[in-house]
Amino acid sequence: MITISLCMIVKNEERILARCLDSIADLMEEIVIVDTGSTDRTKTIASKYTDKIYDYEWTGDFAEARNFAFSKAGMEYIYSADADEVMDERNREVFRRLKTTLLPEIDIVQMYYANQLSYGTIYNYDRELRPKLFRRLRTFRWQGAIHEQVGLLPVIYDSEIEIRHMPENNHKDRDLAAFVRRTGEGDRLDKRLHNIYAKELFISGEDQDFLKAAAFFESSCMDTERSADEIKEAACVVARAARITGDTAKFFKYAMKVVACEGCAEICCELGEYYLGLQDVDEAVVWYYNAAYETESILNLRCSKEIPLRGLARCYRMAGNEMQAAEYDRLAAQSAVGLTG
Repeated sequence: MITISLCMIVKNEERILARCLDSIADLMEEIVIVDTGSTDRTKTIASKYTDKIYDYEWTGDFAEARNFAFSKAGMEYIYSADADEVMDERNREVFRRLKTTLLPEIDIVQMYYANQLSYGTIYNYDRELRPKLFRRLRTFRWQGAIHEQVGLLPVIYDSEIEIRHMPENNHKDRDLAAFVRRTGEGDRLDKRLHNIYAKELFISGEDQDFLKAAAFFESSCMDTERSADEIKEAACVVARAARITGDTAKFFKYAMKVVACEGCAEICCELGEYYLGLQDVDEAVVWYYNAAYETESILNLRCSKEIPLRGLARCYRMAGNEMQAAEYDRLAAQSAVGLTG
């Protein structure tokens, strides 16, 4: 049976830490808690489960903090968890069986992260596989009968274990502030973080968040090393910011960049909002309909579902067609349930 170190980084989690640890502590041989500056009872609660509690001066870098936590682990595998996760009894039993049956060549075990759409997180799927269990020390092996080479890629196993993500709130203010700080310091952001920043804006950002991000994403649109997908998502952000400020020329400049690349639901919603603001109901209907039925979302799944459907309801209500408006309200509500159900 494998041995596992649980590694967590925490800060001010007194309301939910025990809930998380109660669901997984007995599955672990070691518990490592790294506190990044709690001012509540987090460390007191953690001390009921382990004496391996470390203080870590927060630098704004989650990777650094997680690497520090991993450096304190001593078991064969490391299980990485956040305080807002919960594992129910059925999945705890699957985890127990995994400990006794995991093949020795497995380096990483992925588990399903569930309940994502209920809290306005940056994810467009309610259930997705994530790496959660890691071999602490990898064993390198030679591969190939001839022209042999060392196998460098990790061996990954996709398990059926499901972890429920149950945050008290989303972390958009913290995350978006971090993006503003990093981009303000000249950080270019790699493709993954560029996408996450744009997603978080469209899923939970407010007007001021788009305005703070506009300059960075406008520079992305002119970055010749960015991919077509990156430029497309950047143009969506700049177009939204321009619509917010009423800069019509800039709005259409960046909206048309997206339309020229086959469009997406996000920019169709933006065009719908623009024309509805002008009370041009007929044109607004065209774009909301395209968002709901003719294009796909690239940043926020709801931009191809209940958002344009509610836009269509507003259009028909403005036109005095209450029956059609009510039908689109019904479809929007049905679509929202489908996303979180």
